[in-house]
Amino acid sequence: MPKGQIRKALSGFYYVLDEDGERYTQCRGRGIFRNRQIAPLVGDFVEYKADNDREGTILDIEERKNELVRPPIANVDQAILVFSAKQPDFHPLLLDRFLVAVESFDIQPVICLTKMDLITEAERAALDCYVEDYRNIGYEVIETYKDDPTLQQRLMPVLKGKTSVLAGQSGVGKSTLLNTILPSLKLKTDDISQALNRGKHTTRHVELIGVNDGLLADTPGFSSFDFDQLEKEELSACFPEMQQRSGACKFRECLHLNEPKCAIKKAVETGEIPAYRHKHYLKFLEEIMNRKPRYSHD
Repeated sequence: MPKGQIRKALSGFYYVLDEDGERYTQCRGRGIFRNRQIAPLVGDFVEYKADNDREGTILDIEERKNELVRPPIANVDQAILVFSAKQPDFHPLLLDRFLVAVESFDIQPVICLTKMDLITEAERAALDCYVEDYRNIGYEVIETYKDDPTLQQRLMPVLKGKTSVLAGQSGVGKSTLLNTILPSLKLKTDDISQALNRGKHTTRHVELIGVNDGLLADTPGFSSFDFDQLEKEELSACFPEMQQRSGACKFRECLHLNEPKCAIKKAVETGEIPAYRHKHYLKFLEEIMNRKPRYSHD
């Protein structure tokens, strides 16, 4: 049976690109998926059978590396987290929420700061401190300006060979960024909207578009989320600077809260871990611990 990858989902059809990257087959999912409560997702690697030249049926879905709900995509390598320096103001707590979510899905985050031209020198100095902290942790940080002619050129190496999504709160410039990376996209989304007779800002389909030997989702991802799926013992692993040091804590299940001989708290005291990162960690930990218990329907 041929294998391929779902590159687009639209109105119950899945467009599968064959392994050679040469032809698309418009497929339906088998009924068995519904019974197993599995829905094929864009990004899935699948086995399918061709019913004729253009149409086919998805028979099996390979195991996923990860899956997102918004946008509904599987096997994502990287999320470009778009945050503005101003309008709306830069928000480190919100950025850390996004970083934790992305890390929990085993997705590599890249931080992209937009509207850098709107901040004062004093605001710039404060923001530079955060940028330095995040770079020290190991995150890539890209700064962008309005009408930045070098932006596409700077983003291309970041996208090379990876499956990427953009995410961030509304108003930070995600759509502008998408259209900068994929200038053909603006026309494309308008055309699709007109064909479907729907509002231009209501994206009803998801598609992965080839860019620099990688793939980019043509719709911005999540703008908020909660920690429903994350357990308290897993949280510190989503902070790379804590993950690196947690083996030095006295207790293996240390939550870096009030335990004695905690390597994380010591690193905060010595300034190796920024105090605000630990503070945000404690806030998220409290949120997870106060979560209502989930009951299984099995």
